[in-house]
Order: sequence, then structure tokens, then C-alpha cells
Amino acid sequence: MKRAIALALENVRSGNGGPFAAVIVKEDRIIAEGTNRVTLTNDPTAHAEVVAIREACRALADFQLRGCDLYTTCEPCPMCLGAIYWARPARIFYAATAADAADAGFDDAFIYDELKTAPAGRRIPMVQFLRDDSLAIFSAWKQQANKTSY
Repeated sequence: MKRAIALALENVRSGNGGPFAAVIVKEDRIIAEGTNRVTLTNDPTAHAEVVAIREACRALADFQLRGCDLYTTCEPCPMCLGAIYWARPARIFYAATAADAADAGFDDAFIYDELKTAPAGRRIPMVQFLRDDSLAIFSAWKQQANKTSY
């Protein structure tokens, strides 16, 4: 965690991004690090946890982080939490809380509220169409003999 905190502080001081960092450890060895790069790369998905997950998966040549621990300087936002669950690390350790982040101007509570709202009523309306056509994709997936389940 101390390494993640040091990375986040350096990220802030260098002006490269927000005050967040993450480190992924496997068998007591750091295999990946990530800092918030949203503004540096103009990528809204470049949160520290996502950056670290991408790097760790490349290092392990696997899309899952079995047996890994993720250390992050702040309680993960909804996007990062989703990515973490898909990556399936063994454990998550975090330092600051979501309330601490909100106090610093990084409030994602509205996203949790949006998830509880029906798609048509969300701030960015979601409109469903061509469902029947899209079901052919899932049918093809189910019939795929050499698929990798995840």
C-alpha cells in the first residue's frame, strides 16, 4: 500500500493525473502498477485500477488475476469495481474511502444511483432496439466449440 500511496502522490506532484494509484501483487512480488491517467491520455477509463489490471494481465498473459492482491489508494469507483470483479483477484486492499474522494471532488455516488434507475430514466437515456437481431450473437456464442468461458 505504501508503494501505491507513493505513486499517487508522485502522480499529483508531476501533474500527470489524479490522486489515485494501484499496485497488483502476486506471490509477494509487484507485477503491475497503475496511476490515474485520465487527463494525461484523454481516456475516461484510465483509472489507476484499470491501468494496473491491464498491465498485470499483460504480464501474466491471462485475463484473470487469480492469486493476486490489488492495493489501491482509494475505495474503487463503480467502473473500477466492475473491472476488478471481472479480473477476479484474490483480495482488494484500499486506503481512503469513497467519502474521502468525494470530499476532494471525486464523487461517484450518482453512478450508484443511476444503476438503480431504469435505463430509460437515466441521466443519459438508454434506448433498446434490435434485440431479436442481437440474440443471434449469443446463439452463435453458445454454439462455439472452442470458446473460453469467463
